[in-house]
Amino acid sequence: MPEAAQVASLVRTSLEACGVDIDSLQGEQEARSPLTGTVLTMVASSSFDDIDRMIGEAAEAFTSWRDVPAPVRGGLVKRWGELLTEHKDDLANIITAEAGKITSEALGEVQEMIDICDFAVGQSRQLYGKTMPSERPGHRLMETWHPLGVVGIISAFNFPVAVYSWNTALALICGDTVIWKPSETTVLSALAVDALLGQAVKDVGAPANLHKLAITDRVGGERLVDDPRVALISATGSVRMGREVAPRVAARFGRALLELGGNNAAIVAPSADLDLALTGIVFAAVGTAGQRCTSMRRLIVHESIVTELTDKLVAAYGTLRIGSPLQSENLVGPLINQGSFDAMQATLTAARAQGGTVLCGGDRVLAAEAPGAYYVQPAVVRMPGHTPVVADETFAPLLYVMTYRDLNEALTLQNGVPQGLSSAIFTNDQIEAERFLSASGSDCGIANVNIGTSGAEIGGAFGGEKETGGGRESGSDSWKNYMRQATNTINYSGMLPLAQGVKFL
Repeated sequence: MPEAAQVASLVRTSLEACGVDIDSLQGEQEARSPLTGTVLTMVASSSFDDIDRMIGEAAEAFTSWRDVPAPVRGGLVKRWGELLTEHKDDLANIITAEAGKITSEALGEVQEMIDICDFAVGQSRQLYGKTMPSERPGHRLMETWHPLGVVGIISAFNFPVAVYSWNTALALICGDTVIWKPSETTVLSALAVDALLGQAVKDVGAPANLHKLAITDRVGGERLVDDPRVALISATGSVRMGREVAPRVAARFGRALLELGGNNAAIVAPSADLDLALTGIVFAAVGTAGQRCTSMRRLIVHESIVTELTDKLVAAYGTLRIGSPLQSENLVGPLINQGSFDAMQATLTAARAQGGTVLCGGDRVLAAEAPGAYYVQPAVVRMPGHTPVVADETFAPLLYVMTYRDLNEALTLQNGVPQGLSSAIFTNDQIEAERFLSASGSDCGIANVNIGTSGAEIGGAFGGEKETGGGRESGSDSWKNYMRQATNTINYSGMLPLAQGVKFL
């Protein structure tokens, strides 16, 4: 287990490499590492006056940035992507130390940022509108897309920088400005990423104040949510948070893009390749210590193969090395804090009370070596059916196993939760796969065949239905979230016929 001083030194070196002056940021807010449970440094918080000023400056910057040609705006994002590539290892070090991800996952998160920058640069030349046939002679009917305004981004600890980049890369090429409220537990990652964007702005000569970083708590975040100068709030977090954010934004007729809870399931059919399924299940359930919104929470297995698969699953869990993600041999890092550990223990107690049997895991480990950190053994729980506890999302490495007899029953179990983010089926039966992907199949925003529930690529739109919030980020046509649409009619006929044959004067 690394010493706290070692982790703090690594973070300081990496922050300085990204252009952050830690000494100038000293304040009252603690930045802790889940690896050791100790304080890395102290950081100053943004006051209400600071946040109000940031919104005003971003709104003012928008008035000039919106008129910059979109391909030129893409040049800024291109430079940002180059700096992210240059500092990939530095950013990964900070993410590992602050969010607890193993090195490969931390590097993967930075790669997501680089990939969305590449995507956005291409998109900057493809902000297409349509031309439609007009019913009136000598008229042209078309749509155009225009920059929206200030975009407020509220992000979560589990992907401390990637989700911000999904929003920011697209918002910038669309002509918007951004204000970011990162998770209070991952402010150092935010400082590093914001510094690199600031350097990109200078390098390409873009207007100042295109991006702002508000280091604040929930109350400070409410200032963004309620301010009418913020055209769009993109919020990633819990369903509880979404229930509070959405009505407040709607009350002022703003836009909300919500990425909320996920209670993701995989169906394993009798025809499935169990070795392939096992690999997909373990990563999806255990990756990031079960703290992904796309983490697999439920495993719905055909009754004919459940014993074979659970035996393989328990054996695979027994090989997982748990410990500091700075040590390359470890695959499972810590939970973010004690609250997450306590929630997992409470859920295990509830699962047992509802007839569940814990097949493996659930215990805290390494407490003597790191008393302030919360490392835990990933747990597999066999459940007698879809009991109430299964419908709740617990942000920890906790996987429920249930059985089914036919695909209709499996789909009922799959869709029988309030959340609708990610889903998967493992099958070599094409009819089953097509049924799963059909309108009467999975009701989730992400539906996969023969891969797990996590590990989305940026080329596809990311998001879910029901209590997941309905938002879409990253690829496909998600750029439209950050723009406003206008319908234009151009009359070149020299006459003024009215639509629908209306006669007037």
